[in-house]
Amino acid sequence: MTSKNKAVQIQGYTFSPADRLFFDANIWLLLYALQDSNDWRIKVYSKALVQAMVAKCPIYVDVLVISEYINRHTRLEHKLLYENGQAPQDFKTFRNSADFQPIAQTIAIAIRKIMKVSSRVESGFASFDIQTVLSEYESGRVDFNDQVITRLCHANKLKLVTHDADFRDCGLEILTANNRLIV
Repeated sequence: MTSKNKAVQIQGYTFSPADRLFFDANIWLLLYALQDSNDWRIKVYSKALVQAMVAKCPIYVDVLVISEYINRHTRLEHKLLYENGQAPQDFKTFRNSADFQPIAQTIAIAIRKIMKVSSRVESGFASFDIQTVLSEYESGRVDFNDQVITRLCHANKLKLVTHDADFRDCGLEILTANNRLIV
């Protein structure tokens, strides 16, 4: 899948109920994970989510994005606590500690918020040409999860909302604030 995308700036985009959206994990992390409050992307994507909801755009999510969100959010929390001397260096030791429970609860709350505004969609993994996906992955040029998301969006005619420049050549319709995706 090497065709150029059809990316447009999300700022100023006019959402309509015909827009079927798939928010990438990096967007959900900006919206619901512990981030730098001065990060301009938070405001941009928060406003876009509100506008999409007001326009009654269907928003979709799959288990891969939920898993990416949970793992990344957990590791962000661990890194922050470790850097402040409040967690052990070993991630699994931290995850198995009593100190992790409130963090897991916070992450579960965030996932519930995501699920409240989204509908589940299946990735279609069972029907993928896995040999092609693995060949593209082993070339070192394409992330495995990004390939799954790309195929999911193509199959379900979804516009991808992402800030990830790795989607630059995926051939999808993309809404983004990342100028490196605008080609």
